[in-house]
Amino acid sequence: MTETINPSAPHAERRSVTETHHGITRRDEYGWLRAEDWQAVMKNPSTLPDDIRQHLEAENTYMRSVLAPTESLQETLFEEMKGRIKEEDESTPAPDGPFFYYTRTREGGQHFIYARRARTGSGQEKILLDGDKEAAPHDYFRISACDHGPDHTYIAWGVDTIGGESYTVHIYEAAKGKAYGESIKNTSGDFVWAADGRTIFYTRLDDNHRPSRVFRHHIGDNPADDYLVYEEPDPGFFVSLSKTQSGDFILIDSHDHTTSEVRLIDAHNPAGSFVLVEPRKSGLEYSLEHDRLRNRFLVLTNADGAEDFKICEVDVSHPARSGWRDIVLHTPGRLILEHICYAGHMAHIEQIDGLPRLIITDLKTGDMHPVAFEEDAYDLDLMSGLEYGTQIVRFCYDSMTTPVHVYDYDMGTRQRTLLKVQEIPAGHDPNSYCTRRLMAQAEDGERIPISLLYHKDTPLDGSAPVLLYGYGAYGITIPASFSTTRFSLTDRGFIYAIAHIRGGMERGYHWYMEGRGNKKTNTFRDFIAVAHHLVSEGLTREGALTAHGGSAGGLLMGAVANRAPHLFCGIIAEVPFVDVLTTMLDETLPLTPPEWPEWGNPITDKVAYEVIASYSPVDNVEKQAYPHIFATGGLTDPRVCYWEPAKWVARLRAARSDNGLTLLHMNMGAGHGGASGRFDRLKEVARLYAFALMIHNRMETMPYSKD
Repeated sequence: MTETINPSAPHAERRSVTETHHGITRRDEYGWLRAEDWQAVMKNPSTLPDDIRQHLEAENTYMRSVLAPTESLQETLFEEMKGRIKEEDESTPAPDGPFFYYTRTREGGQHFIYARRARTGSGQEKILLDGDKEAAPHDYFRISACDHGPDHTYIAWGVDTIGGESYTVHIYEAAKGKAYGESIKNTSGDFVWAADGRTIFYTRLDDNHRPSRVFRHHIGDNPADDYLVYEEPDPGFFVSLSKTQSGDFILIDSHDHTTSEVRLIDAHNPAGSFVLVEPRKSGLEYSLEHDRLRNRFLVLTNADGAEDFKICEVDVSHPARSGWRDIVLHTPGRLILEHICYAGHMAHIEQIDGLPRLIITDLKTGDMHPVAFEEDAYDLDLMSGLEYGTQIVRFCYDSMTTPVHVYDYDMGTRQRTLLKVQEIPAGHDPNSYCTRRLMAQAEDGERIPISLLYHKDTPLDGSAPVLLYGYGAYGITIPASFSTTRFSLTDRGFIYAIAHIRGGMERGYHWYMEGRGNKKTNTFRDFIAVAHHLVSEGLTREGALTAHGGSAGGLLMGAVANRAPHLFCGIIAEVPFVDVLTTMLDETLPLTPPEWPEWGNPITDKVAYEVIASYSPVDNVEKQAYPHIFATGGLTDPRVCYWEPAKWVARLRAARSDNGLTLLHMNMGAGHGGASGRFDRLKEVARLYAFALMIHNRMETMPYSKD
């Protein structure tokens, strides 16, 4: 498959612009693809200049023409993926006071229906919010949250109808299912209810699309008159809101990726003043839960050199760091990820070598015990629930072969109750698949975990193609979790692999620190080492892997394409952060100041400039043979702006010395997350997988028999 089959590939006009930093001059031929008034485009895509629109539409037309031979395959893949989703489904109801709250989906529906029913009596359903109905007038529709007030009278919900992540918060009367007449625009979609059920706190976006201001709104008031509670002065910090499980405290968290600062207010006195817990100090992270019966906070923190975190207690009346006392000690290599406090117990998730464990602590006695699991590789998620005075903690368990199982666990009796198993309508036999954990060796000797999934009939003789996924940023751990879409590849002979590379936190906090800032190149070397290891183990061969990543993982895709193109048949880069240096040099962009701790500040730091310049994919494209490349973008994406993948594809197409494919799909009606409907998203995945099957000459490969 070569690009010469279609001579209509767009070639962007070169309009050379130069800029100089630290005495170093760079040339940007495709900077014109960024609209001068990009903020207006994020809010109203129709304002995109005609020359840019024409180029992006030409890219989409070309992409569709190249992938036209895969249209029937795309439809087959879509129907397969859709067949693994139970269209009419319901979440496990969560009890709260007199009601059970839950979400459900209808057959053919793209969005959630939010509903409740009484815990006693007939249990007749009351629909609080019908996502399908609300979405009907819109091409794009994404709900950020839907939450009821503590007295169950009102619900609030946030919605984005463009894809730019600017949410309008609506307030409804729960009993009537009708709007109360109040809508709050230009929010981050982040809000919490005060205990009175009439007051909400929410975050509003500033002119640079950053969540920086917290307001208080009382039902019945004009949102224009809402009270400004807190404004973050540092453009490098974002603001978010949360509430303790007890419901007694509302928290404002100012944070970047490695530093946090928390303010709290009594949820029963929403007009009161917020109290600063501990002033920000670079590198200090902490989060709070409330132990009401013992009048203390439980603090998850990395203070005092606890790199992999510990849990402390502190009196509610004096929550500052000087009073923090250790109750779960720091253990190197055991990363504590999160904690939830109930009336009598605390539950926390800890991780060792990328595998999570659930630990329960009796708050009265201090006794701790783990909840055991059998598989060698799996994923685990806590579901906090809606009640505080309970002995039950709910969690989800799954693995790459095992669908999601929802359990209630009695923290007192230690009894586990299975509530729900993810149903796969098309059928799924876990015994037909194999999952393994391998370890590759990096250049510096570090051991890199790899999670594998493949069909039991797949020959492990080096002939199998591999789809190798990676992310490696922000300390995000990529779990060995269940995905219904992957089986459309593994059933056709692919090995699906996840590279747990540095930049994530699979092997502790140091794993993150060794893949950020001036050490970012470790992430790329690790991914390449994983690819070499799969070849050396005889599972595949050079040129038979396709790499896949998105956002910061798309940066990874661009870097490995430049550094080791011979290893890969293809690169799939979704909303890829590939113009890193240009973005980090522009402090007006929404995420740039908060991202400096992650990548470095090339404006003030010449070393950071040189390091970023050494790997920024757009800046390191050169005349060489490249793998087949398929990039995606979203016109209203505020995280990775649309011009990044557009510039990358333009430069690749102009530079590459071979006839490989260079494709771009620009979603002209969505942002960072792609299509918002659950089935529309499957169509996007089907297109990407069809591309992978095409370039590996497996379009005609039949799935393994289910017999």
